[in-house]
Amino acid sequence: QVQLVESGGGLVQAGGSLRLSCAASERTFSSHAVGWFRQAPGKEREFVAHINWSGSYTYYADSVKGRFTISRDNAKNTVYLQMNSLKPEDTAVYYCAGHPSEPGRAPTYDYWGQGTQVTVSS
Repeated sequence: QVQLVESGGGLVQAGGSLRLSCAASERTFSSHAVGWFRQAPGKEREFVAHINWSGSYTYYADSVKGRFTISRDNAKNTVYLQMNSLKPEDTAVYYCAGHPSEPGRAPTYDYWGQGTQVTVSS
């Protein structure tokens, strides 16, 4: 089973940037699509961004389009989420997940990381 470890979260002011990393334990990760999700207190987990195995195809939730960029480095077994122009409503725990049968639908991902907290102050 692939294990994922997210890092890079923290506290940032509105308008600032953070880059999240999702590092995998197994090489099979490099052949899997990956998604980023987030969950704010009292809310359901929501889709943020998706990338295919090669990095040639990505798509985003409307709420982050134009501000967030997902990318991957398969040589490092790592997927990234660059977050710019952060807003207080981006505050959440961010999770990466891999190998979906239906990209964008959380229940269909085979494995998940433990999450990293992102807090955006106004």
